[in-house]
Amino acid sequence: MELEEFEQGRLIVSVPTRFLKSWIETHYVSKLHKIGEAELGRFDSIHVRVRMRGGVPQRPAADEQAHHAPQAAAVPQPSAIAQAQAVAAAERGPHLDPSQTFDTFVVGSSNQLAHAAMCRVADAAPGAAVSFNPLFVHAGSGLGKTHLLSAVAHRVKEKRPDRRVMFLTAERFMINFVMALRQRDTLAFKDQFAAVDVLLIDDFQFLQGKTMQQEFCNAFNGLVDSRRQVIVAADVPPAQLDSIDQRMRSRLMGGLVVDIEMPDIETRRRILQSRYETMQKRDPSVIIPGEVLEFIANRVTGTGRELEGAMNRITAYQQFNNAAVTLDLASLVLRDMQASPDGTRIKIDDILKIVGRHFNVGRTDLLSPRRARSVVVPRQIGMYLAKKMTARSLPEIGRRFGGRDHSTVLHAVRKIEDQIKTDDGLAREVALLVRLVEQG
Repeated sequence: MELEEFEQGRLIVSVPTRFLKSWIETHYVSKLHKIGEAELGRFDSIHVRVRMRGGVPQRPAADEQAHHAPQAAAVPQPSAIAQAQAVAAAERGPHLDPSQTFDTFVVGSSNQLAHAAMCRVADAAPGAAVSFNPLFVHAGSGLGKTHLLSAVAHRVKEKRPDRRVMFLTAERFMINFVMALRQRDTLAFKDQFAAVDVLLIDDFQFLQGKTMQQEFCNAFNGLVDSRRQVIVAADVPPAQLDSIDQRMRSRLMGGLVVDIEMPDIETRRRILQSRYETMQKRDPSVIIPGEVLEFIANRVTGTGRELEGAMNRITAYQQFNNAAVTLDLASLVLRDMQASPDGTRIKIDDILKIVGRHFNVGRTDLLSPRRARSVVVPRQIGMYLAKKMTARSLPEIGRRFGGRDHSTVLHAVRKIEDQIKTDDGLAREVALLVRLVEQG
C-alpha cells in the first residue's frame, strides 16, 4: 500500500490489485483510519484506489484471473518447473505434531465413527474407489479434530510415501493465496492442488471472502472430480457455515458428515490414563493415585484438552509445593472446574449451612458483627468459598454475610488464599469444605 495524496481532509492510498482494494475496504478501513490519524493528524475520509503503471491499469483482480487465465504470467516459467514447485509445496506442508497419531488417539463412543472414517481414508489404496468424498468432521474445540487430521497425514506418509499430502488451515490457505496475488503467481498456487492426492483442511469455518471461497471451490471440485481425497474439519456442521456459499455447503454435505461429541465417563477415564502414562514416561516422579484420576474424570466433564489441563494443574501444584497428590489436594486445585456447567447451582446459603455445621457456629453468629476468632475464621472461609464457588460479586457476597462491605470480603478472600499456601492443615480443611459444598 502506498500513500498517493493527503489534502483537504482526504487520505488516498493505492494498492496493486482490485482484490486487495476490496479486501482492505471490507476489513481494514477503520483500522487504517486510526493509524493514519496517528501519523498525519485528523482527516475526514479514506479512499483506496488501484495503482496505475504508465497509465495502464494493473492486471485483473484475482477473481477475474481465476475465470480468465492470462496467456502469460508476469514471470513465465516452464510447466515442468511449476509442477515441481507445486509438488514440493504439497510435500512440505505445515509441521505435523509427531504425537498426534492414531496410536495416541483415545477412541470412545463419542468419537468412534469419526475415528473409523479417518482410518478408512488413511488406509485406502491409491486408485481404489473412494467410499466417501469429501469427509467432513465437525466438533467443538479440544475434541480431537486436528489430532485426527494429523493422524491421517502421518498414516498416509508412512504407508504410502508416494502419495502427496497437503495439510492446511483455512487461515494458511488465505495467506498463501494473498501471497500468490502479490507475487503475480496464481497459476503456481493452483498447481499445488493439482499435484495433491490427499487434502486436509482444518478450521474451515474461518474461510472468508467471496474470492477466497471461489478459489477453494475450484481446488475442491478439481480434487473430488478426479477422485482424490478431501477431508475438512470445522467447529460446526456444513449447514451452519453461514459465511460459506450455499453451493459449497451443498458439496460438503454430499460426502460423509460426522461429528465428535463430548467424551463420556469411560472415555474420560481412558484419556486420563493415557495422558498419565505419557507424563510418567517424561517424568517418573509424577505420581497420581487412581482415586485422583477417577475424581478428575468425574469432576471435569469437558474436552480432552480440559482433562489434560486439570492433570497439569495438579502435577504443577505437587511439584511447586512438594506435596503428595491426594483427593483433598485435587479438590482444592480444581475447585473452579465445575462438574456441572451451571455454576449457579451452588448457593451462598448452602455454603453458610455447611461452614456453620463444620465449625459448629450458628448462622446468626456468622452474619453478626462478632469478632471472636471462633467466628471470624469460619466467616472468612465462608466468604472465600462464596467467591470461588459462585458467580456472585463481592458486594453481593458482603450483603449475604450480614451486610458487610465488599472490601471486607476482598480482605477475607486474600487472607485465606495466603494462608492456604503455607498452612497445610487449613488447605486440607478448605478442600474438604469444597467437596462437602459440591456434594450438597
